[in-house]
Amino acid sequence: MCGIVGIVGNHAVAPRLVDALKRLEYRGYDSAGVATVHEGRLERRRAEGKLVNLERKLADEPLAGNSGIAHTRWATHGAPTETNAHPHFVDGVSVVHNGIIENFGEIKQELAATGATFQTQTDTEVVAQLLARYIRDGKTPRAAVEDMLARVTGAYALAILFEQEPGKIYAARSGPPLAIGYGNGEMFLGSDAIALAPFTNQIAYLTDGDWAVITSTSAEIYDATGTPVKRQRQQSSASAFLIDKGNHRHFMEKEIHEQPEAISHTLGHYIDFAESRIKPVAGIDFASISSLAISACGNRLSRRPDG
Repeated sequence: MCGIVGIVGNHAVAPRLVDALKRLEYRGYDSAGVATVHEGRLERRRAEGKLVNLERKLADEPLAGNSGIAHTRWATHGAPTETNAHPHFVDGVSVVHNGIIENFGEIKQELAATGATFQTQTDTEVVAQLLARYIRDGKTPRAAVEDMLARVTGAYALAILFEQEPGKIYAARSGPPLAIGYGNGEMFLGSDAIALAPFTNQIAYLTDGDWAVITSTSAEIYDATGTPVKRQRQQSSASAFLIDKGNHRHFMEKEIHEQPEAISHTLGHYIDFAESRIKPVAGIDFASISSLAISACGNRLSRRPDG
């Protein structure tokens, strides 16, 4: 699965965001990126491949800013290129996303018909495009986030930065986990407690349908109806050597909830979701295959195409 981290801090966040991403490498990824807000302007650095490539870019072109979001991506919609790497930018909005936006094709067509120009092949870009459209229509960032969440469907964890509100991160969860970390004059966001372990051991997990507004001193959490809620704050014992089960009762429950994203990643190797077509598989002529065997967890199924 992909990884998300965010910091609303009191000093430069880019190096710490990359360090937090390193603690999420166990999830697997093929590109990475960081975005910050500095002096009212969004900036980002992205790179294909391992985090060392992103670190080289940041060494050559450092990012200032006390607020930022970062992401390790495992390509599903769109190839693992720098262009498709998160964070995505559209007109003063930056977004990172884990999961799948199931109705992204419908939304993309709708936005394109009104003049939106898409730069990537990802499902995530529709989130940034929607938010940017709502901002252009005069909505506040908070209202734009609420309207976006009412429009998209699927399994997702989101972190969002707006140029016009540099001291805030908006977050939302429907499926993939998100944890808010409480610091001293700083607040944190991560896919799990492991990412936040260097910064704080005081965390609260969002539950499905929750969204939040995070500043350097507070986190306002709302449920799917927009009602303010409190989520239990707990002391985390996460370390670099422990896999975190989040707010699931056990790891089996966590794996069940990860199935939509895991299946999407698997299918993403063979299906181009953006173009709704099957990707060619080098070296395999399916017309010449007379039988197919599928195995998983020791089970085996053989079936001829004619039944």
